[in-house]
Amino acid sequence: MPLELVTTDGFFRLDGGEWAVTNNIWLVGDDREVLVFDASHDHTPIVDAAAGRRVEAIVLTHGHNDHINSAVALRDEVDAPILLHPGDRMLWDMVYPDAEPDRDLENGTTLRVAGHELGVIHTPGHSPGSCCFRDEASGLLLAGDTLFNGGPGATARSFSDYPTILRSIRDMLLTLPDETVVHTGHGASTTIGAERQGVLDRIADLAVD
Repeated sequence: MPLELVTTDGFFRLDGGEWAVTNNIWLVGDDREVLVFDASHDHTPIVDAAAGRRVEAIVLTHGHNDHINSAVALRDEVDAPILLHPGDRMLWDMVYPDAEPDRDLENGTTLRVAGHELGVIHTPGHSPGSCCFRDEASGLLLAGDTLFNGGPGATARSFSDYPTILRSIRDMLLTLPDETVVHTGHGASTTIGAERQGVLDRIADLAVD
């Protein structure tokens, strides 16, 4: 599946704290149309990467400010709907009290672009509405901040929960083949196989049911 990476720098803000971050934004499609996964910090590099192609949708992996803070500007520029799981609406409202996403992401549904089909997988834990997206044909997974190179995403702040993210990864992602490539919301990509044992060890240590 054709996949393009854009990175932008900015700040993640929650619970009164602020952390410098580099975000991964993924474009999936062909030379005519794309889906954009996340809209971080500055919409201009995303518009440049789209390079005049039709943006079918701006798909938000979750509602943390560093993944959505250029979504409305991007929507205005490329005239594409914003998709967000309703479980993260309270996070959206912190950034955009006077604007709304266009459509809800729903577990088990399919996003289509340029002949590719990506299944929506609801994986709460990092945030209540976190979602991952799997291309059935290639096996590729866009994991947002649910699973990183090195383990689960952070859960030390409001609206997150460590046992919940471990269950999501175990029940929804570790069912995938070990060779599944995982593209993340920050940092380097990984595979399900590379992360499997570490996640299972943490589940055992915490006796997560």
